[in-house]
Amino acid sequence: MEQFINAIPKAELHIHIEGSLEPELMFAIAARNGVELPYRSVEEVRRAYEFTNLQSFLDIYYAGARVLQREDDFYDLAWAYFERARAQNVRHAEIFFDPQTHTGRGVPFSAVINGLHRAVTDARVRLGISARLILCFLRHLSADAVMVTLREALPYRERIVAVGLDSSEVGHPPEKFAAVFDTARQEGFLTVAHAGEEGPPEYIRQALDLLGAARIDHGVRCLEDPALVARLVAEEVPLTVCPLSNVKLRVFSNMAQHNLKQLLEAGLVVTVNSDDPAYFGGYVSENYLAAAQALHLDRATLVRLAENSFRAAFLPEDEKSVLLAELAAVADKFS
Repeated sequence: MEQFINAIPKAELHIHIEGSLEPELMFAIAARNGVELPYRSVEEVRRAYEFTNLQSFLDIYYAGARVLQREDDFYDLAWAYFERARAQNVRHAEIFFDPQTHTGRGVPFSAVINGLHRAVTDARVRLGISARLILCFLRHLSADAVMVTLREALPYRERIVAVGLDSSEVGHPPEKFAAVFDTARQEGFLTVAHAGEEGPPEYIRQALDLLGAARIDHGVRCLEDPALVARLVAEEVPLTVCPLSNVKLRVFSNMAQHNLKQLLEAGLVVTVNSDDPAYFGGYVSENYLAAAQALHLDRATLVRLAENSFRAAFLPEDEKSVLLAELAAVADKFS
């Protein structure tokens, strides 16, 4: 099963690049930039990765991101992710980045976007991975602050396919940012949003109605609202589900309790992704494998998940067709 999962081509649509900062790279960049970390070793950092909820994770996530200060730091961060993704046959990635995490510390927006864009360009040429960048707004900040970030992004719009919404969900409903997302769509950006992870199904509905979200990131709580599920199925709205993340952050007590299989059985367009892999114990293949083992998913279901990942991607139809054909050919070799 592990060999099969690694072999099949797949897309990853829910990966926070700051969340791929492995402790080894964190220490290397900290040393390069003269940043003192609150940890004495890589092992001590990993021991800290025991979370009780989303906020307990975010506290460590933001602390680790402090080491990222220069354009080369963001390049190195993204390049490390792309190398791991290539080893797992990720053929396309849509990568979240959080500029406010960095600009709030005085790091120029240009350093963030230029470093990431260089890595995206190199990944296509050197690794054969296509990638798009999705700018995520921090929902625990004000709508005014988010609008400032959107304005900062406009000179770089050709490098950014969509805008999204992440960070602390509870108490920060999508409706808080409706005006910002209206502006973003007017400026030509696609939109996505984290909703229905810890927040209620109503947040998913708001993301669709008020933010114009083309995809829902997480969305696992939608099953609590049958009418919402019917709408998501009818409108073929993809969900970017992150199984290991959901367990690590106690959305589900263990993988056997995860509702991924029920989401699929309900007819939803489900994709599997890694979220913040350095913190949650695995990249995309590890997420496929953990779900397959705990939920007894067969190869046909895993292929369906990979197909969904390409169909839900922000890619031209001709590129999707090529990737889907590649997936079918690899799957046939294992039949």
